[in-house]
Amino acid sequence: MSWKDTYQTWLDRKDLEPGLKRQLAAMKDEKEIEDAFYGPLSFGTAGMRGLMGPGINRMNVYTVRQATEGLAQFMDTLGDEIKQRGVAISYDSRHNSRLFAHDAARVLGAHNIKVYIYDNLRPTPELSFAVRYKHTYAGIMITASHNPKEYNGYKIYGEDGGQMPPKESDLMTSYIRKIDDIFDIKLADEQEMLDNGIENIMGEDVDAAYLENAKTVTIDHELAKKYGKEMKFVFTPLCGTGRMLGERALRQAGFTNYEVEPFEGQPNGDFPGLEHPNPEFPEAFVRSEKLGKQVNADILIATDPDADRLGCAIRQPDGEYLLLTGNQIASIMLHYILEAHKQAGTLPENAAAVKSIVSTEFATKIAEDYGVKMVNVLTGFKWIADQIHQYETKHNHTFMFGFEESFGYLIKPFVRDKDAIQTLTLLAEVAAYYRSRNMTLYDGLQELFQKYGYFQEKTIANTYAGVEGPAKIKGLMKKFREEAPKDFAGQKVAATEDFSNNTKTLADGTVEELGIPESNVLRYVLADGTWIAIRPSGTEPKLKYYIGTSADTLNGAKQKLVDFEKALQEFAEA
Repeated sequence: MSWKDTYQTWLDRKDLEPGLKRQLAAMKDEKEIEDAFYGPLSFGTAGMRGLMGPGINRMNVYTVRQATEGLAQFMDTLGDEIKQRGVAISYDSRHNSRLFAHDAARVLGAHNIKVYIYDNLRPTPELSFAVRYKHTYAGIMITASHNPKEYNGYKIYGEDGGQMPPKESDLMTSYIRKIDDIFDIKLADEQEMLDNGIENIMGEDVDAAYLENAKTVTIDHELAKKYGKEMKFVFTPLCGTGRMLGERALRQAGFTNYEVEPFEGQPNGDFPGLEHPNPEFPEAFVRSEKLGKQVNADILIATDPDADRLGCAIRQPDGEYLLLTGNQIASIMLHYILEAHKQAGTLPENAAAVKSIVSTEFATKIAEDYGVKMVNVLTGFKWIADQIHQYETKHNHTFMFGFEESFGYLIKPFVRDKDAIQTLTLLAEVAAYYRSRNMTLYDGLQELFQKYGYFQEKTIANTYAGVEGPAKIKGLMKKFREEAPKDFAGQKVAATEDFSNNTKTLADGTVEELGIPESNVLRYVLADGTWIAIRPSGTEPKLKYYIGTSADTLNGAKQKLVDFEKALQEFAEA
């Protein structure tokens, strides 16, 4: 069926959801219509994410029902015990999130699958926690994370609380694609589901259990007692889910001297003034920076709308704020965790930290200094969760910390996804630690640079939207593989790592195995230790480039970033 036929099918539906019907009638641009109907919304190992609106390539009640029907049919094949364990569901502050969550519950109810759904919006990490706490088979989180207000998404979690592994996700996708009629999916009556125990409401019971576990995140409780009342910081949940749980976690840890940015402290799916409610970007800190200067705050902390990512800005000697990268935040926290445990005599001999292959070697150098193993895994927090599971099964390492450069961190594994609530609490403790030494976080970062080297990283995300987007991304990946660059900015390529076939090829032609699951990622290691990685995004029509380098001075490292980015773009565009 062509996109025009699919479009006509939607136009002809007399019972189309009224809001979508109005939006459909208002669509006049042929390119926009084609993009909405040319093919189904991509469903990967991280679920699906896209613009809201009518069409099979959009987030709407029909695509949400279709995805959930695929999960339900898959669970039908696993037997009644799995169906009784059920599915946990949460949602964020975005438009339609509550509607999508409850529609998903009704689809599951039609298959007699037990549902645990939150009484109101909750962060993504608490959904991960709920899967483990309630021992459900799966979890659904309705969120588009840090995307603009026009987007929403659907994330699927496995029984360990991590994002569903590729094998199960692929099976689920096969069931989704077999559904012929997106409009003919049965929905149970929610009141009947509640009456017969198929639907169960979660709330304070899970909040309290999560917060009890959160007490284990902080290490030196005396720091909070002594400095938690005098250290000033600003917290903004960026109109999302982070405030309620975040404030409770802070207060129980002893941190009370903070301000919540009042406008962004309220959930709001319009994200007013936040084109990108993303703590990676300086514009997300405009309001909190203004408040920070008024109250003389040492640090500004922001969580994204579903509170799985966290960013922060630290006050510099001139009073202005410096936005840290995800790599810098992770390195500062890892150093504190290892130093605090070393001082307390509680650093395990088999300690290990885990990071993605596109994250900084700054953290690796810190870990090695403490005799701690650093393990590299593929991008996607499910791989960090998988590593934790291996440690718990084999008892060969003790997990200390996991992170991705994209502002995602995990301190304690009672959650199996990145957790900004845990990070919020620990970062406050780290700031208190430096205050106890008459230092700021800025001073602490400079101290680490001076000891370990000036590390700098950059992520470049190029968007290729529309029908031609996937082909453009595929073509660029093919170019980098087949034309295999020999150098970048005068630095020879010492090794090429191709994760699609699990090989590491050295400059002399020697080939080694990487020993890591296959993935569509290329990584070049240069003669000076710089690395460059290229991979398609798993959730958006983007090709991502990563650069990581270091030098003896900060300016030297920054200049190297500029040089390597220019060389990378020149090769891509040639």
